Amino acid sequence: MLAKLTSKNQLTLPKSITAAVGTAEYFDVEASNGRIVLTPVRIQRGDAVRAKLAELDLQEHDIADAVAWARQASAAKTTRKK
Repeated sequence: MLAKLTSKNQLTLPKSITAAVGTAEYFDVEASNGRIVLTPVRIQRGDAVRAKLAELDLQEHDIADAVAWARQASAAKTTRKK
């Protein structure tokens, strides 16, 4: 079976192949001995969040800083209302 790689590096998998492995939105991709190996991955909600944080290159201290900033802003609004 053939699959064509587009100019945008996108590859459409034949329906019979995806049907054989079940529904998966994500695939682990690796190169092995000149072959591209796709393995279906079922990402849990927490895994999706961690993947997005990694994609954005956010670290724990960045999250802590953002939470502290949001809490300060919220506290300032509450103080002004009184």
